[in-house]
Amino acid sequence: MDNLTLTAILLGIVEGLTEFLPVSSTGHLILAAEFFGYNPKQWEVFNVVIQLPAVMAVVVLYWRTFADVTVGALRGNRESIAFMRNVLAAFIPAAVLGVLLKSRIDVLLENPVVVCFALIIGGLVILLVERFVSHQTYRPVGQMPLSQAVKIGVIQCVSMIPGVSRSGATIMGALTLGENRRTAAEFSFFLAVPTMFGATVKQLWDHREELAAGTGGVGLSEIAVGSVVSFVVSLIVIKFFIGYVSKSGFAPFALYRIVVGVLALTWLLWV
Repeated sequence: MDNLTLTAILLGIVEGLTEFLPVSSTGHLILAAEFFGYNPKQWEVFNVVIQLPAVMAVVVLYWRTFADVTVGALRGNRESIAFMRNVLAAFIPAAVLGVLLKSRIDVLLENPVVVCFALIIGGLVILLVERFVSHQTYRPVGQMPLSQAVKIGVIQCVSMIPGVSRSGATIMGALTLGENRRTAAEFSFFLAVPTMFGATVKQLWDHREELAAGTGGVGLSEIAVGSVVSFVVSLIVIKFFIGYVSKSGFAPFALYRIVVGVLALTWLLWV
């Protein structure tokens, strides 16, 4: 197995493991480039494409929910319409700011030190939320008020800083606003579909010339391998995550963030 294939497998595992956990997939991919010494520009398009299989993992696992919501909305079911409304309302703030702040976000993506500090600070925030915020009983996303969904969507915008974590910002925002752990995690999964799909489509458009010229330096075989790995690992992570956090909470992920952030920062400053 050549180095390109091994790197594709590694990045597929990193994407699948971290996209839906509150630990930042983007941050881990940035640190992986620093630690393993590969050229991040060469893998830029690859990292964009393997987000789509992660999105599909949510759709596959929650296909019945999406199907029921779609059918219900067509039949005028109020909870189904509210589900779609809440996901769309939470998606809009990040979509707008993502377009307006793209150049500044790209600068941050080139700075692994920012990732380290974001991991550490984010871990501390999670510990504080777990310690002091009280949680309500579980309610489906379709029963969440519109104002609650909008607030969570605004909080999600913080995740544009690499290392913060989209899922982490969404989940912690929902918990801070009083939502149940399971409600917060599920809403994060559902919100990931339009958010990640929209971001991926935009990135693919931005890199359309590289794709037309030959996928930006990485072959289609590596993209195929990374996509399959990302999809399979995402399936496993999502199934594990809901059951785990409903019982045990988010503190272990906070501690992981802090440890990785401190170790990575020490390593970066040392070398």
